[in-house]
Amino acid sequence: MSLSILFEDNHLLVVDKPAGIPVQADGKSHEDLLSRLKAYIKKTHNKPGDVWLGLVHRLDQPVSGVMVFARTSKAASRLSEQIRHLQMKKTYRATLTGRLNIHEGTLRHYLWKDEKTNTVKVYDKPGRDAKESVLHYRVVAEAKGDSIVEIELVTGRPHQIRAQFAYIGHPLRGDGKYGKSDGTDLALRAIRLGLFHPVTKEWLEFAVGR
Repeated sequence: MSLSILFEDNHLLVVDKPAGIPVQADGKSHEDLLSRLKAYIKKTHNKPGDVWLGLVHRLDQPVSGVMVFARTSKAASRLSEQIRHLQMKKTYRATLTGRLNIHEGTLRHYLWKDEKTNTVKVYDKPGRDAKESVLHYRVVAEAKGDSIVEIELVTGRPHQIRAQFAYIGHPLRGDGKYGKSDGTDLALRAIRLGLFHPVTKEWLEFAVGR
């Protein structure tokens, strides 16, 4: 696994996650991003013993893009607090099957995760311990009958983007779990991440190519 480091200091490590690699060991893959980053820190900074690196948010295995990790427990706590208060800004680009009639809008549903099947159920109304899930989207292009959208994720539920767009009849291109597998990779990438530095409080933004 090659690493693309976007930013690094004593408190944060920001990377461009490759598609197809789990963030954390799942017992199925030979490599995971968290272990690889710990090995990178150990080697680069000549750290003795085990390296601590805090995982504060996730991307699904087939999803690529910007992720931030905490290098200290204090940074992890403060980043987690930003996520809880919806201060961390996450922007994605996705290709949806079909053309959306409404080119800009908000999706608000209630998601419940079935741990046995690792899939998410979507509901229009609260119930069954389902959690409110909100995202804003904007169509930026159309190609071959598909819609290319930029998404601002307000809440960060598991499989949220994939499940919500599938629910309204426009699953992501290449999503065999919530749509139809067509032999292509999942068309979802985290393209921008904004956050307050946990120590300096400076607003930071990181972006990667689409």
